[in-house]
Amino acid sequence: MAQHRGRDEHRDTSTEAGDVADGPPDAASDPDAANGLDAAVGVLAEAGTLAFGGVGLAGAVLPDTEAYRRLEQALPSRAGEVRARLDWLLANGSPTGRAYAATLLEQVDPAAARAAWTALRADDAVLTSATGCLLEQVTLGEYAARRLAEG
Repeated sequence: MAQHRGRDEHRDTSTEAGDVADGPPDAASDPDAANGLDAAVGVLAEAGTLAFGGVGLAGAVLPDTEAYRRLEQALPSRAGEVRARLDWLLANGSPTGRAYAATLLEQVDPAAARAAWTALRADDAVLTSATGCLLEQVTLGEYAARRLAEG
């Protein structure tokens, strides 16, 4: 995988809010649902903190986590659409966005997820991971290696 590109290189800021530039084509019959998926991918494309639950003393849920959850909730009924967006996110997202995408890919296609994590091991872009009140800065490659070791 290529190293993280600047924010403006992977997202066209001239598009409408929530639209993902050069994102996968929308095959959905429900435009509102597709827009929700696109909005979630847009957030993850620029995600800055990897958190799967609440963070801080208040347990606040970050917008990045909410976007991850929207895609996760869509997986059972819209796996193909979500999968296309995950592939795009793996190629175009921030380091954190790529980690979220590979994590979601585990639920759709474990073999593809393993291949994604394997490719991400070579990525030295830094991401911030949050668990409760603990923040950790780690390279995407180190995080990918941990995910692979977890099995």
